[in-house]
Amino acid sequence: MFDLHTHSIFSDGDLLPSEMVRRISAHGNKGFAITDHADFSNISSILSNLLKLKDFEYEIEFLVGVEITHVPPRLIGRAVELAWKEGAEIVVVHGETIAEPVAEGTNASALQEEINILAHPGLIREEDAEKARENGIHLEISARKGHSLTNGHVARIAEKFSCKLVINTDMHSPSDIINDSIARKIIVGAGIRNAEEVLGNNEKLFRKLKK
Repeated sequence: MFDLHTHSIFSDGDLLPSEMVRRISAHGNKGFAITDHADFSNISSILSNLLKLKDFEYEIEFLVGVEITHVPPRLIGRAVELAWKEGAEIVVVHGETIAEPVAEGTNASALQEEINILAHPGLIREEDAEKARENGIHLEISARKGHSLTNGHVARIAEKFSCKLVINTDMHSPSDIINDSIARKIIVGAGIRNAEEVLGNNEKLFRKLKK
């Protein structure tokens, strides 16, 4: 599995990046992305710290980036622009999950910007799904408690509008790590017929961003 949404101690995760590498590798996974929660107060510091890791070789590959989180919809574009400027390899936006009080309009604003993944987009609207498809932005099927409650809705909307899906853990602690086998079950549980296609999307996006 290539998990494209995880968190380290540089936001609210429990693990150092090196610990993440070891534990994720031990589960048999091939790569991941560190996407720490970020807003204007810490985008630069997160990426400055994470990019130091790129000077060393680790046992599995990883990307460094951010998850733009609870930024007001009208400011998301500026946050995304700053993240790319500061060297992000992947940019995720924290979508309108029903598990948190995310500002209405976050999904719509995020999908106008140069992002890679809209995380846990909740009860995403049809017009927003169309925008995701048009802009080549992946929608997330989430393995995380709370966020996963709307996986079925996301899957149905994605199928209707031919949106690309990825599956991610939103990992914060070691117990959140999953492998291909569990990922397949979550995908199928969301009502998606082709689990391998979704897992393949994770790898394709990872490889595209890693080049």
